[in-house]
Amino acid sequence: MSQSVWEATSLPQFSAVKTEQIVTQLEEILAANRRDIEACVARNAEPTWESLVLPLDEIHDRLGHFWSPISHLNSVQNTPELREAYNACLPKLSEYYTELGQNKALYEAYKALAASPAAAELSVAQTEALTQTIRDFELSGVGLEGEAKQRYGEISARLSELGSTFGENVLDATRAWSKLITDEAELAGLPESALAQAQQMAQAKGQEGWLFTLDLPSYLPVMNYADNQALREEMYTAYATRASELSDEGKFDNAPLIQEILSLRHEMAQILGFDNYAELSVATKMAESGDQVIGFLNDLAVKSKPAAEQDLADLKAFAKAEYGVETLNSWDIGYYAEKLREQKYAISQEVLRPYFPINKVLSGLFHTAQTLFGVDIREERDFDSYHQDVQLFTISKEGTDIARFLLDPYAREGKRGGAWMDAHTNRRRLADGRLQLPIAYLVCNFTPPIGDKPALLTHDEVTTLFHEFGHGLHHMLTQVDVSVVSGINGVAWDAVELPSQFMENWCWEPEALAHIAGHHETGAPLPQDLLDKILAAKNFQSGMQMVRQLEFSLFDFRLHQEYQADMDVQALLNDVRSRVAVTTPPAFNRFQNSFSHIFAGGYAAGYYSYKWAEVLSADAFSKFEEDGIFNAETGAHFRDTILANGGSRPAAELFEAFRGREPSVDALLRHSGIAA
Repeated sequence: MSQSVWEATSLPQFSAVKTEQIVTQLEEILAANRRDIEACVARNAEPTWESLVLPLDEIHDRLGHFWSPISHLNSVQNTPELREAYNACLPKLSEYYTELGQNKALYEAYKALAASPAAAELSVAQTEALTQTIRDFELSGVGLEGEAKQRYGEISARLSELGSTFGENVLDATRAWSKLITDEAELAGLPESALAQAQQMAQAKGQEGWLFTLDLPSYLPVMNYADNQALREEMYTAYATRASELSDEGKFDNAPLIQEILSLRHEMAQILGFDNYAELSVATKMAESGDQVIGFLNDLAVKSKPAAEQDLADLKAFAKAEYGVETLNSWDIGYYAEKLREQKYAISQEVLRPYFPINKVLSGLFHTAQTLFGVDIREERDFDSYHQDVQLFTISKEGTDIARFLLDPYAREGKRGGAWMDAHTNRRRLADGRLQLPIAYLVCNFTPPIGDKPALLTHDEVTTLFHEFGHGLHHMLTQVDVSVVSGINGVAWDAVELPSQFMENWCWEPEALAHIAGHHETGAPLPQDLLDKILAAKNFQSGMQMVRQLEFSLFDFRLHQEYQADMDVQALLNDVRSRVAVTTPPAFNRFQNSFSHIFAGGYAAGYYSYKWAEVLSADAFSKFEEDGIFNAETGAHFRDTILANGGSRPAAELFEAFRGREPSVDALLRHSGIAA
């Protein structure tokens, strides 16, 4: 077996990041890359894979190895100095990637390789990599000339800057608000864990009392449990107006950025010959057209809305009958939903926390991966870390190391919200024949440990961990040696959520929960009555959850498909809500101003991917329901078709190879408790 590249230096070297040197070091790497790319093109009159693609992989990797830890730290350990250096680099990177995408000589070299007799000898993965690379050149404006070419470059640079500023505004607006409460009577209803966390946060700031912020581990317990309606309303208002003209004197207002981002995306799409940005987005996805996406979402909405309306009617009837509530405000919905859940199923996220200490959950997660995919996972102690909470794990298969990942689980100041997986290195075959192994970052924002107790997760947080680990498995269990299509690379964006959503299913299976759950003090398994209640409550308000996701998806897609100059973003959102939503938030709600997925992340005109991929993941999981949820043969089949192939074959083809047929929406509707 060929040797693998597995020195300590292949891991991100966080301690080597010197903020004051970042800009200069980047400039040096970009200059070297430009020289090397030019030399590579010059010697490739008759290109081969070895003479063209492998040297370019090396060049791209050099930049990736340098930039990855910087970009990661900017997300998880944000400081004013790092932010300044990071933002100074963005225009330089944008200019470099625009140049690369419009390098005609390089494009012609790739086309010459694809048309050469040698192309017949290439593997499936190599052929797909060539196809995607040539397509991406064309979508990067390689055919543009003169003013159009220059304008495309300006737009790319500005969009990169705007996306970063949008995300910073959300982070800063979230950070800017906090509330210290000194009278415990105001906190009636809050669970012990939330009170202890708020007290710990106050103490960390040298304050007496309970400190609350807009970070989700602090915000959600108030919305779901605080009897104090005025406190719920105050926090809801702060959260719903983040990064808008209605908070912080408009200092972090994202509304002007949204207008500029939409305008520039539309202009970019038109420069490339598309009617709108939605069509440009779909050009690299499984969906065949924008109309197909809209049809898919509307169809799901028609099937789901009656269930959502019933959910809301049940909630209103309960709040009125039990609490005399005539009007359910937005800041009341979570609170009364939790009360209804407790009455109906005698279960709450808080009751479950003691059974989900993070180490037990991790061991259950690893047991699931081991049983299904034949891998072993071990923790490493000695590595270059940036925070005491971060853990490093190595994945091996049949005694051979195949991947590593860094896990950063807890919310803290200076870390952006949400959960995500990102790649540090891709699996690829090096020019000397050795194999570079994949390394991933897994980031969550769970409630941190309180006092001497371990971190105790809610069942929702357990599901989030399984979700991100699914992305990680897709990246790390790849068997593809071609960087462009290995792991998550080259996977159609609307299929990229398939492995992540697929992994969530095990969080609802008694056989899996036996390994995932165990009381943090006694190790006792989840009692049968609690297990029954979790499963009974699985689809609690799933109709309302479904239409909420469809609202976000339709808003995003229509925003990009129907764009017009100075369009009224709020009016479009209101129109979408009038069609699919069952609750209407107050007029001051500025949801769009913190919708980072589409304005600061990769989901522009692609948020529908979550629902699209959920159809695939539910249908894929139904195979395990038929064969046994820990059936190793079916697990190996999923690993070898979906996970191992990365982007080397079209997602639809891989799904059919696994399932033996095209995907069906029925499993999703059944899993959601919504009758087909």
